[in-house]
Amino acid sequence: MLPETAVSFSCADPSIQRLFDAACEACKENLKYFGPDQVLVEGGGYEKIWLETQPMGGEMYAKYDLPAALNNQLLFIRHQRADGRLPGSIQGFGDGRVEAQFDKFQGFCFPWPAMNMYYWIGQDRDYLIRLYDCLKAFDAYLWRVRDADGDGILESWCVYDTGEDNALRYGDAPVYWTEDVPPSGYAAVPMASMDVTAFSYAARDTLAEISGVMRNGQEKAWRAAADSVAASLKARLWDARRGACFDRDSAGKPMPVLCHNNLRCMYWGAFSREMADRFVRDHLLNPSEFWTKLPLPSVAANDPLFRNAPENNWSGQCEGLTYQRAILALERYGYYRLVTCLGKKLMRAVIDGGYIFSQQFDPFTGAPSLISAITKKPLLPGSCDPCQDSYCPTALSVLEYMAHIWGITMVRGSMWFSLGEGLAYTWEQKWGGDRFRISSDGQEARIFINGDETARSSCGVRLIVSPDGRILGKAAI
Repeated sequence: MLPETAVSFSCADPSIQRLFDAACEACKENLKYFGPDQVLVEGGGYEKIWLETQPMGGEMYAKYDLPAALNNQLLFIRHQRADGRLPGSIQGFGDGRVEAQFDKFQGFCFPWPAMNMYYWIGQDRDYLIRLYDCLKAFDAYLWRVRDADGDGILESWCVYDTGEDNALRYGDAPVYWTEDVPPSGYAAVPMASMDVTAFSYAARDTLAEISGVMRNGQEKAWRAAADSVAASLKARLWDARRGACFDRDSAGKPMPVLCHNNLRCMYWGAFSREMADRFVRDHLLNPSEFWTKLPLPSVAANDPLFRNAPENNWSGQCEGLTYQRAILALERYGYYRLVTCLGKKLMRAVIDGGYIFSQQFDPFTGAPSLISAITKKPLLPGSCDPCQDSYCPTALSVLEYMAHIWGITMVRGSMWFSLGEGLAYTWEQKWGGDRFRISSDGQEARIFINGDETARSSCGVRLIVSPDGRILGKAAI
């Protein structure tokens, strides 16, 4: 029996309260049945679960609806092929059929959130064993198939392997690729890929973590295996002069476009602290590159391949999915205050845009890109198409930033109480028979566990607390 979860939040700012309520409703609209299993689809016209979004999205939704959150992990595990490959997407049909699709990788936002679900569901060892076997088999598949030239760097073979729809940097590359042999005759692919290489790091990093929990004697071996991937990534794709990673095309030539995929590598944990610090300092916080009015364009704003295209296009505009990944990417390296800053910027953009949870935003104005939920093209005046709204990565990003600024979430079994400044609010997290609560006037906050006051603190910090109330750590946010 899974613990029941629920969140309640009330605050003194009507616009923030409306934003929270609207984001919750947007997520509820995206709860769908795939056969007997309820899942959280991507939404905004995307009615599947994708490996790049929905395991991560499911884990973020665990605090609201644990069964659906768990299914967003289990469906990928259940539909893994015998050779270890995971589906890039899974589609449910009205007649109850469920189809696993193996025509792209579509990212890999899976190992970390799937591991965190182990704690949300009450530390089910059987689930952990299944996750271990799944990640081990997928990592083996990657190295058996996607290092075709044997150079120690894994390859992207099509546009959708890294989920960069319509990205100019992919040039003539095929959109999909179904074969287990590399494409030939293309300029861009097979591409030596920071993303796909970091998939392996993420799998091995989590396998080491699981091994430590299970005490199976493999923790050191998996840690060494993960470190070897990180070393290869740095040796082959990191440009020390420019302070960023750059993929290599099919001829082995560095692709000079400066893209946000470096932040994805931080999400997967594949960068060293020094690499992360360099990318954040030199590029992420550079207003000419990624720190635009609304930060996090997909391609540096001053790059020749940047395009401020409002349709589904990873050549420039800010993506809700990038904001979703940025939380873990930055917190892995201690950038807690930067997460707070980004979260408030995204919230303001959604509020000012009329509470529309669109896929993309203009980096220079912060305005949501109004596109058709059907065609994914700009919505023309007089069109009868519905406007893309309720895009789950954007709605979940809003909710997760709120939880990391003013709320409560579970990370590896500890409860994070984030006591944001300047807002009077209450936040309560239900988890099984337990109740975790924050009551704040915006300057001082009190935290409660099952009705008992556990701690008081000035705002602007995060308290990391064990489920029984012991304070394990504190960090400025």
